[in-house]
Amino acid sequence: MLGYSKSIKGLIYELSKMPGIGRKSAERIAFYILSLSEEESARLAEAIRTIRRKIKLCSKCFCITEETVCDICNDQHRKRNLLCVVEETKDVIALEKTKSFSGLYHVLGGKLAPLDGVGPEELNIEPLLNRIKRVASQIEVVLATGFDTEGDATAIYLAKLLKPLNVKISRIAHGIPLGSSLDYTDNLTLARAMEGRRTF
Repeated sequence: MLGYSKSIKGLIYELSKMPGIGRKSAERIAFYILSLSEEESARLAEAIRTIRRKIKLCSKCFCITEETVCDICNDQHRKRNLLCVVEETKDVIALEKTKSFSGLYHVLGGKLAPLDGVGPEELNIEPLLNRIKRVASQIEVVLATGFDTEGDATAIYLAKLLKPLNVKISRIAHGIPLGSSLDYTDNLTLARAMEGRRTF
C-alpha cells in the first residue's frame, strides 16, 4: 500500500479482515470514512462501541440480543414443542424473514469443523440437550444446519445424540443448494425448505 500513511494502512488492514471485504473494498470504505464529517465519524465509532457493549447472548437460545432473554424466546405465541437448531444468529434472521417457522430456536454458535479446531465442546450442544431434557412433552427438533460438509456432519452428530431423548428429528429440505449458507438463500427457497423438512 505504497503512499498511504500508517493510520490509513492500519484502517485498511482492519477493514480487510471483515467477511467479503477484500483490499480494494477496504480501501474504498477507508476513504469513505475519511470523507465523513467529525460528527458522522463519531456516530459510526459510537455505534460500534455500543454494539460491543450492549449485545449479549440469549440465556435460553444463544441468539444475540440486548436482553437476558431474546424477543423470540419471550414470545408466548411461539410453538414451544418445535425447536429449530441453527449454526448462527444470522440463520435465525434468515428463517424469520420467510415467516414459515413459528417455533423456537437454538443457536449452536458454529458447526463441527475438526480441522479448524471446532469440536462439540466449542458449540452450544450440551445446553441444547439439557434444554430438550427439561421439556416434558414430545417435541420436534428441526436440524437447520447448512448443506456443506461440516453442516451435514453437525446434523448427523446431533441426530445421534437426540435419538435416545425420544424426540422427533427432522432436517430442512434440500431446496437449499449444496455448500450454501442459510443467510445467502432467498426467502422463498428457505420457506419451502422449512415446509418440506423430513424426518432425520
